Amino acid sequence: MWVYIARRLLWLPVLLVAVSLVTFALGRFGPGDPVQVMLGVRYEEETADRLREQLGLNRPFFVQYGDYVWRAMRGDLGESIRFRGRPVSELLGAKIWVSFQVSIAALIVSVGLGLPLGFWVAHKQGRWEDPTTVSLSLVLMSIPIMVTIPLMLWAFCLKLSWLPCSGWGGFWDVRIIIPAITMGIPGVAGLARLMRASTLDVMGQDFIRTARAKGLSEVVVDARHVLKNSLIPVVTVISLSLPGLLSTGIITERILGIPGLGNLAIDAIFNRDYPVIMAITLIGAVAFVLANLVADIVYTLIDPRIRYS
Repeated sequence: MWVYIARRLLWLPVLLVAVSLVTFALGRFGPGDPVQVMLGVRYEEETADRLREQLGLNRPFFVQYGDYVWRAMRGDLGESIRFRGRPVSELLGAKIWVSFQVSIAALIVSVGLGLPLGFWVAHKQGRWEDPTTVSLSLVLMSIPIMVTIPLMLWAFCLKLSWLPCSGWGGFWDVRIIIPAITMGIPGVAGLARLMRASTLDVMGQDFIRTARAKGLSEVVVDARHVLKNSLIPVVTVISLSLPGLLSTGIITERILGIPGLGNLAIDAIFNRDYPVIMAITLIGAVAFVLANLVADIVYTLIDPRIRYS
């Protein structure tokens, strides 16, 4: 197992180089001039050339990229173009923690409701609960988050006055309820359908019939055999849900005024703040690689028959 983990981690630098090279190229050759954005109405060609010289933007592409990689290897992600003089790592530190709390809250909603619901519906196959729940899941998955957030704000903030309409107060603040629900509900629908399909597949296996033939009660069969084996394909989706929530969090944070990574990403894109964009892209790549690795490790905990060499 440790050899497998080490081998997977050795691929991480290769992946980061590939991701950073593509992102760096898009930032340099894509439309938009960060210097023009920085100067705004004060733009003058002479001032712009001097600023490009100061920022090193007039150097050859691979010289700029090599310099960025060398500094990144030492933990220096550069300075923000938008917020001059502020290191990117300083900007991202607090933002990452805020987005992580929002994503964890949404994942708790998705897993806490989706897995039990899917497991329960699988045992109701052929009854009215099964198609009703599946249909409701499809409806919930099809509603864009841009629609659910205004509806929840209208209902819980304006009409009922149960919750604040925007802002951020931490994980234990009531203002986390709306982003957690709006980001978590689509996950509830997806996990419920996946858990239902996985449970039905396991329930049809020979070893389940053997366990019942031995006289084991349904509770014991479900707890010892059905549930554990049903979780194996679901683990992959759950492990990738947390980094995947970053894309959903961009919209949620922007609408609700949450000072997280998603809000910063939108500002960085509009302001051509390439160092910030690069750092956020690399963080996303690392998150997905580690999520896959965690999923592989959890497989062995759920099913001891799975071994990696």
